[in-house]
Amino acid sequence: MSRRKKGLSDRHKKILEVLAAFSKNSGYPPSIREIGKAADISSTSVVNYYLEQLMEMGYIERDSNISRGVRLLRNAAGELVAEVETVVNNLLRIPVMGRIVASAPVPVPQSDFSYYDAESMVEVARSLIPTRETSDLFALEVQGDSMIDAMVNDGDIVIMQRAQDARNGEMVAVWLQDRDETTLKYFFREKNRVRLQPANPTMGPIYVDDPKSRRVQGKVVMVIRQLDQR
Repeated sequence: MSRRKKGLSDRHKKILEVLAAFSKNSGYPPSIREIGKAADISSTSVVNYYLEQLMEMGYIERDSNISRGVRLLRNAAGELVAEVETVVNNLLRIPVMGRIVASAPVPVPQSDFSYYDAESMVEVARSLIPTRETSDLFALEVQGDSMIDAMVNDGDIVIMQRAQDARNGEMVAVWLQDRDETTLKYFFREKNRVRLQPANPTMGPIYVDDPKSRRVQGKVVMVIRQLDQR
C-alpha cells in the first residue's frame, strides 16, 4: 500500500499541476512525453523517475502498460489537487501581440501589433491583475530603455488594457499616426498639446500638437520583469 510522504519538490508540484490541468482540459491523462514537454523535462526517464516517486507518495496511481496510465488520487492528495486546480483556474493566458518601443519611436510593422505568433502567450494569475475586465488585455515586449526609472526595462513584458484615451500620468502605448510609429510613454495633456514623457533623464519628451495624429492603443496595468541572465 502506498503512503504519502512529505517533501514535494517544485518539480513534483509542477508535474501534479500538469496532470491536473491536462486532465481537466482534455478529459484524459497526458502521455509521458506530454508531461515532460509541459513540465520542461526533456528526458522521459526523468519524468518516469518523478512519477514513480509521486506514486510511492500516494499522489498518483499508474498503469505502466498503457501510454496514458497516470491518474491523480484525489482521496490521497485532495488538498494538493484542489490547490493545484485553483492555481490553474486562476491563470489568465494573455496573448503577446508584439514589441513596443520604449525609446525614440521607430516604425512598427502594421502598427497593430499583429506580427507575433498567435500562439505566443504569457500566463498571469488573475489575482495580480488590477482590473476585473480581462477580455481586452494583451501583452507587449518592451524594447528600449526610455522607461527605466519606471522600472520598465528592455525585454520586460507589459500587460496592457485596450484603451482609446488616457488620464494624465498613465503609462500608455501611443501610435503616432503621421509617422506610423508606436511608443511607450507617460501621457500628459498640456493646453493645446499632448506630452509623451519618458522615464529616463537622458531623453526628452515627445510633443504632439494635432490630436488626430496620435492614438492611444492601451494602458499599462502590469509589468513582468525579466531577470538579468548575465
